[in-house]
Amino acid sequence: MHIPALVPDVLGRIGGINVTNTMINALLGTIIFLVVGILIKKSINLRPSGIQNFFEHILELLMDYFDQVTGDRKKTLRFLPIVGSVFFFILLSNWLGQLPGTGSITWNHKMILRPANTDLNLTLAMALVSVFSSHVFGFLTVGFFTYANKFIQIGTLVKSIKKGPVAIFTAIVEMAVGLIELISEAAKVLSLSLRLFGNIFAGEVLISVISAIVGLIVPAPFMLLEILVGLIQAAVFAMLTLVYLTVATMETHGEENH
Repeated sequence: MHIPALVPDVLGRIGGINVTNTMINALLGTIIFLVVGILIKKSINLRPSGIQNFFEHILELLMDYFDQVTGDRKKTLRFLPIVGSVFFFILLSNWLGQLPGTGSITWNHKMILRPANTDLNLTLAMALVSVFSSHVFGFLTVGFFTYANKFIQIGTLVKSIKKGPVAIFTAIVEMAVGLIELISEAAKVLSLSLRLFGNIFAGEVLISVISAIVGLIVPAPFMLLEILVGLIQAAVFAMLTLVYLTVATMETHGEENH
């Protein structure tokens, strides 16, 4: 019985970069996106049909769901390139992990293909991009100092000196809350990356164990379940990213603004 390891197998090196089996699946997903994008671009017409009509319908459904979070179509269109790319990449990567040969074809005792999101490096990188992007949009929308004041409220503390002990105590408490907010930002990265990694890796282990015990036919229902799990995890990751972006770009209301 072959149980997948937590660390992906290194298949070779290009320059000083290790090429892993999870990178192969991620590259396949990127190539598929590129091919589909080229096909859509060539078929663009004022009277959509075929592939253009299909993807326009999918995009409209996606934007309708995004509108329920942002409450504003302008914000939806602004965040769509990041959130939409994250959603479709995770979805495709998860579904590519169910292709025949993934996790079973080996070379030199190493798996050649493995689901991309079973690599914690990838999920951590996407989580960092999601959280960092929310801060970039926050700075650009509400201003650098106003946004930074959510976390490090030095300005509030300085202003409170002229207002007396109660105001100073309140400012110190608010500064402590801001530091807690900084810790919560790190927690966002951990939760996003570990949730996606844990669910996909657990599904890979489950199918590997069942396939080794009872053969290839019985695990088929579990593979169908993993297709659903892949969709759910892509939706959760994308919607949380959208929530972070929406919250970060909300205008603050308080004494400083007045």
